Amino acid sequence: MPRNVALVGFGFAGKTFHAPLIMAESGLKLAAVVSRNPAKVHADLPGMRVEADIAVVLADPAIELVVIATPNDSHAPLAHAAIDAGKAVVVDKPLALTLAEAQAIADHAAERGTLLSVFHNRRWDGDFLTISRLIAEGAIGKVVHFESHFDRFRPQVRDRWRENPGPGSGIWADLGPHLVDQALCLFGLPARIIASIGNLRDGARTDDWAHVVLEYADRRCILHAGMLVAGGSPRFVVHGSEGSLITHGLDPQEVQLAAGLRPGAENWGCADAVLARFDGEGRESASAMMAGDYPRFYAGVAAALDGAPLPVTPAQSLAVMAVMEAAIIAANTGTAQVVPPFR
Repeated sequence: MPRNVALVGFGFAGKTFHAPLIMAESGLKLAAVVSRNPAKVHADLPGMRVEADIAVVLADPAIELVVIATPNDSHAPLAHAAIDAGKAVVVDKPLALTLAEAQAIADHAAERGTLLSVFHNRRWDGDFLTISRLIAEGAIGKVVHFESHFDRFRPQVRDRWRENPGPGSGIWADLGPHLVDQALCLFGLPARIIASIGNLRDGARTDDWAHVVLEYADRRCILHAGMLVAGGSPRFVVHGSEGSLITHGLDPQEVQLAAGLRPGAENWGCADAVLARFDGEGRESASAMMAGDYPRFYAGVAAALDGAPLPVTPAQSLAVMAVMEAAIIAANTGTAQVVPPFR
């Protein structure tokens, strides 16, 4: 029987990512949504049970998994409440506002013996899957330079919580977890971190530009996000001892989900872009992108409820938070930082 899931929050993340991906997984059943706007939920999900108070679903013994897709500053209290109720928990990235908050959530879940995971969905972007495979195969030899960009052209500051001042807002809290998680999946924790984070658009009320360098003994990883990039930029640039890999464009799954497509649709996760590969002589060849596969996250969560390993572990999520926090300190102080300890 599929496990009953309550989704807390039906904003962009809940509506676009979590609801359709949960519903696409046969091992899970979206049984309830916690929202103060039932009309919005029912416009997309007619007949769905909607509760205004999370306490109602936490008290429901039929609910086994709680997915938290609310603004970042509410992740910690909601996660603790769900853990106290004995529910398995998935939190949209980032896990919390600070490493200390994230560590407390992870410790709480471990003490109660409850499942805890974080929605780091861009591990399953098609371009990242392709880059990861080629690096593992040694296609360009030893990697010495890895550059990852999330660049957009959004010159107008919008009135939404991600762009208003407050805890958990800003581009680094929004896109930084994706950039950091992908880098850590490939290379592990860096030796030290340098960073610059700023507000560059006219009228910007929180950070809208971030440039972070992860320093390893024998390689450098550049993580960049900006909101004033009209001409576009490569998504990934990877240089190695035997060649280079360069990709353009973003994985299409977010756009597909927002347009109403669902996993299993024709060309799901398939991008038009190709990956350019250059050998040591500068000769170029093209490699097709692997298809993206966001459904693998909730397939992994469903399996974990039956005892399989988690698709994203608490330790991996804490590593992301540690690097995120070190980058903020590095940017604020102008000094390189080491990754703070976590358990």
